[in-house]
Amino acid sequence: MAYTLQCLPNAPTERSGWVLGEDRNTNANTNGPIRVLLADDQTLFREGLAGILASYRGMEVIAEVPNDAEALRLVGELSPDVVIMQVQMPFERAKETLKAMRSFPDPPKVVIVTMFESPGYLRGLTGVGASAYLLKTSSSEHLVAAVRAAALDPKSENAVVGIPRSTLESTEEGIESVLSARELEILLLAARGLSNHQIASSLHLAEGTVKRHLANVYQKMGVGSRGAAAREALLREWITIEEITA
Repeated sequence: MAYTLQCLPNAPTERSGWVLGEDRNTNANTNGPIRVLLADDQTLFREGLAGILASYRGMEVIAEVPNDAEALRLVGELSPDVVIMQVQMPFERAKETLKAMRSFPDPPKVVIVTMFESPGYLRGLTGVGASAYLLKTSSSEHLVAAVRAAALDPKSENAVVGIPRSTLESTEEGIESVLSARELEILLLAARGLSNHQIASSLHLAEGTVKRHLANVYQKMGVGSRGAAAREALLREWITIEEITA
């Protein structure tokens, strides 16, 4: 079964977005690594995840905890950029935890990693501010892409979703006009002025693959050039000036 990452519009929430130039956005994306807090009751999974993230440049695991209550306590103490957490039962508990995290003055982005392949959970958690919803069977590359995409989206207006396409199609939102995590990554590099050849070398892709991704981006965004795509992405706040000039 094929799994893909998609960027879906988040449901409107009362959460206020970060503004360009805020300390968290700068620390996470320009002056230092993305600071990650892990919350999962499976010790082996949590420790394995910490090891995976530590192997990627630009990621720093600042704490590991077994449950959402401990995660909430440490969010207040450590101010992580991103929290990676499981869905703790009952489901309303997960929603309340997300709402509580959203209430902090400097709230983290939240990436959900779960075994529940549920459109209802997907809608419910992205609707209260989750930046990503991934299955535990997702690859490490997908997880890292989701964490980075969350850090790139200052107002949390889009959610990265890594579940089967059939599940996405059963949600209320369509998928025809959303960007995949790879497309978002290539768009950012293009906005920085990198050529297709440079992007391909940076991401270890064929140049033709980069061209196809950019063509898909233009079609989905209704634009005809990388400059227009970059401007539109800035307007939608999928990327920031800080990220382009990093």
